[in-house]
Amino acid sequence: MNINMTLIGQSVTFALFVWFCMKYVWPPIVTALETRRKQIADGLAAADRGKHELELAAKRATESLHEAKQKSAEILVQAEKRAQQLIEEAKQSAREEGDRLIAAAKAEIEQESHRAREALRADVAALVVAGASRILRREVNPAVHADLLESIKNEL
Repeated sequence: MNINMTLIGQSVTFALFVWFCMKYVWPPIVTALETRRKQIADGLAAADRGKHELELAAKRATESLHEAKQKSAEILVQAEKRAQQLIEEAKQSAREEGDRLIAAAKAEIEQESHRAREALRADVAALVVAGASRILRREVNPAVHADLLESIKNEL
């Protein structure tokens, strides 16, 4: 056996093996590698898009939160204004009710005062008649002297 023949045989076999690999094995491997490279590139691009969308979503969330805070502040201001308005209305209605009660109490006091004066006048008239009766030592008839007693009562 000659080393040259073995070397040539091995070279031919190697060349056939390389040709076979280049024809039948290498294209599917290259296709798989290319597909995988494209998937990785697409995944990285999607990750970049996702990161960008996440940043945009974070900005929108911040803006929405800011708007919500502004709206809540406006609502609080409106609620405070409404509360003040309700308090003022309640104060006004309480004043009106108090004034009405005071007027009613004054009217009742006036009526009671008038009744007391009338009762006092009647009592004074009775005392005057009794006093006059004692002074005159005779009996004064109230029915007979009604006009006189009424004029005395009116003068009091």
